[in-house]
Amino acid sequence: MIGKRNLVFLGAPGAGKGTLAAMLAEQAALPHISTGDIFRAEMKQGTELGRQAQQYVTSGGLVPDQLVAAMVGSRLAQPDCASGFILDGFPRTLPQADLLEQTLTGIGRRLDRVVLFEVTRELLLQRLTARIVCRACGATFNRMFSPPRKPGCCDQCGGELYQRPDDSLATAEERLRVFAEQTAPLVPYYEQRGLLARIDAGADKADSFQALLQVLA
Repeated sequence: MIGKRNLVFLGAPGAGKGTLAAMLAEQAALPHISTGDIFRAEMKQGTELGRQAQQYVTSGGLVPDQLVAAMVGSRLAQPDCASGFILDGFPRTLPQADLLEQTLTGIGRRLDRVVLFEVTRELLLQRLTARIVCRACGATFNRMFSPPRKPGCCDQCGGELYQRPDDSLATAEERLRVFAEQTAPLVPYYEQRGLLARIDAGADKADSFQALLQVLA
């Protein structure tokens, strides 16, 4: 059983945050929360926050940090988050981190641990260019980190797997550049607050998960 249960996962694209978050969510009965999921839920339910976000999404603009933080706060205040949560993909910037801290204070919560998933740049690029997607149902796999049981065949529906044109080396390098510029400053931010723990996410999935459990004990 883990002791740290109010969590933020940090890591570059391709670090495996989503995969390990899903494993932890199942084992520890914690909701795995991404901003994309929150946006979709709020807009589908037609909430006031969802309607505001929809205006930005429809116009192609970025949803303001304050609105994102408000939606995150609304989600974290729901009953299934009472015993903990995994935030994956938020915060991404220092202003968002400050907003998250204010939001958590407002609902009487605080972070227990921020986990940094460390992977070498070389391996990140390999992983990011190894993503494959099902043409039929859209399920995503990775030839290196989470391959399908049968090569070229979707585990969920049996559909054909293919690689998207945007999963190119140039795109991967740009995603890592943006992470280094915008999100990497969160590492010293949380380190100074005594919240940061690092794990080697370059190991195989089982070993990385055990390392994760250890820093959350």
